[in-house]
Amino acid sequence: MILTGILLVLITFIAIIRGYETRLVLFISGIVMCFIGGNTIAGSNAFIKELTNAGLVPTICTVLGFSYVMDYTGCSKHMVTFITRILSKFKFILIPGAVMVTFFVNIALPSAAGCAAAVGTLLIPALINTGIHPKMAASAIFLGTWGSVMSPGLMFNPQIAQMAGTDVMTVISSFSVQVLLAAVIASIILTILAVIKKENIGYKSADYKKHLTTDNFKVNYIYAILPIIPLIMLITGSKQIGLTPYVSVPTAMLIGTAIGFIMVRPNLKEATKKFFRGTGDGMCDVVGIIAAAACFTAGMKTIGLTDSLIDVMKNSQHIAQFASAFGPFIIGAISGTGNAAALAFNGAITPHAADFGYNIIQLGSMAQIGAGLGRTMSPVAGSAILIAKMANVNPFEITKRNALPTLAATIIVMVTLL
Repeated sequence: MILTGILLVLITFIAIIRGYETRLVLFISGIVMCFIGGNTIAGSNAFIKELTNAGLVPTICTVLGFSYVMDYTGCSKHMVTFITRILSKFKFILIPGAVMVTFFVNIALPSAAGCAAAVGTLLIPALINTGIHPKMAASAIFLGTWGSVMSPGLMFNPQIAQMAGTDVMTVISSFSVQVLLAAVIASIILTILAVIKKENIGYKSADYKKHLTTDNFKVNYIYAILPIIPLIMLITGSKQIGLTPYVSVPTAMLIGTAIGFIMVRPNLKEATKKFFRGTGDGMCDVVGIIAAAACFTAGMKTIGLTDSLIDVMKNSQHIAQFASAFGPFIIGAISGTGNAAALAFNGAITPHAADFGYNIIQLGSMAQIGAGLGRTMSPVAGSAILIAKMANVNPFEITKRNALPTLAATIIVMVTLL
């Protein structure tokens, strides 16, 4: 049954890489493994349990709802335009600055595609107009789209917090220094590559000037601050800071949404629809894949594969260390999404972290960070395709430039976190 389980897992990830619906593939694979293992009901029970998970569902849905409202009200554009104008005044740090701006925006707007659309629309033309080659401009923006690993709304952080019996901000604070260090080093490596390739200066094209539409856009500074208000509340109210009363992630997002309604005064009917559209998409796109992955990991356990993997990892701490970082990384790079791999790893292996000499937060965080970095060099990721289209380049050109920075960042986080 172990060999059958390995074969089914390989088929599952091949199917995901080839573009089949991730949720369907994970669910079917899980049910099949449960059937072979003699407990078919285990997969469906795990699936249903995650759909009603009180720790995950409200967090993910409210974050998406808030993000949709910020986009509808234009607050996201005000924030990105404000940051872009500041960055354009310091041309000598444009490339690393663009990476880090995207990185921090992605914390507030955890959707990689949404962040790419918000930042790329403004920053890519700005970078190109200063003489940076379109391939490097696109690579800089895409390299910043793993900032979501530090977002309280990313599906993995609430999942790890629940497994570890702690709050989301405690999980994020445990790896924030390592991730920020890796992000800075990755941006510097990309800048060095730009200098070596002579893509940091000298590019001239009039085609992009017409797309730079922010010159006459008047930034409302209050609107620009609104997207980060929930994040500020969560940081200042965390156990580590304690400056303000503690609030949960859903509460912070609801308060942020309410402040947005009051300050921007949009069409309340349409804004409310946007909020609930976001919560619905959160349930569909994020909770749905978590539930399907739970069914998959239940199948792995039922067929005996999980116990076998744990036994192998018990023999070497280095195997667990490497697997948690580069297993999800490789799947993310190949498939364009590391979600399935990271969720499967966290569901099957992370609860047993103590057996390998680590704690749940360490191992689970490394898996999701590796998945995020792998996706950030994938030519088939949705955000990569979107950014490549904005810059009018081939997505594989972005992959070639981002491969070394993302590999370096993964190794840095792995060495410093585990």
